[in-house]
Amino acid sequence: MSKFKYVVFAVLAIAMMTIVAAAQPGEGAADNASTVSAARAIAGGIGFGLAAGLAAIGQGLVGSRAAEGAARNPGAASQVQTLMIIALALIESLVLFALLIAFTVVKPS
Repeated sequence: MSKFKYVVFAVLAIAMMTIVAAAQPGEGAADNASTVSAARAIAGGIGFGLAAGLAAIGQGLVGSRAAEGAARNPGAASQVQTLMIIALALIESLVLFALLIAFTVVKPS
């Protein structure tokens, strides 16, 4: 029953989104530029937010696993710390790349 409830709410949400899309006026060519720029801004914000959020989860996992590794084997703590810093730098570079892509997408043409 629980899964059925989620399916019903998902279908209801999609149906409500189609109502808004169908309510647009017929003369869409005049308003196309502002609609495209608004969609670009929303897509850039959602895309970068998703990339930054998932990278934060990844960085948290890297940090916790490095702390676990150093606690299990204190003799290898310096090697684990070095690998952790490299992994964090690579994850952060991917977030900066996502920011660059978001700025490129949102840039008005």
